[in-house]
Amino acid sequence: MTEPADFVDRTLRYEGDEYRADDVREQLGLDSYGASVGAVRGTIRDVGNRYRGLDRDAITALASELWSVPVFERRLAAVVLLQRNVRMLGNGDLTRIEGFLREASVDALIEPLIADVLRPLVGGLGAGARRRADGVLARWADDPSPALRRAAREATRGA
Repeated sequence: MTEPADFVDRTLRYEGDEYRADDVREQLGLDSYGASVGAVRGTIRDVGNRYRGLDRDAITALASELWSVPVFERRLAAVVLLQRNVRMLGNGDLTRIEGFLREASVDALIEPLIADVLRPLVGGLGAGARRRADGVLARWADDPSPALRRAAREATRGA
């Protein structure tokens, strides 16, 4: 595990509460440390302060590393990390987001991925990159995954 991912994991475990973890497991069907959303957001803020200068590749690699373990708070931390750094992302990151959406399985992850990562990413693209992104979104619109079809519908809403 990379140092930033280890920091996130250790912090979220420390911030966890077994009662909250049980509730998350019961409600969402995902493993949980029981850390609050505020703790997740604060931990990602601390990553930005502690590991200054993370570039796009480091941010996306960290998001993938956090997502790779099916624990709700780790996956939420990956989403928050992308939210905080959405200006760094480009249409080439749609593949990663697609994978996250396919594996998310719960609205508590799908909704912020669409509203706070995908929509601002697509809305901030230049004309050429936007055309390529529109091609990806068109493919998602016909995908069997309900999360991808929803993402395709909502990606440009309000843009």
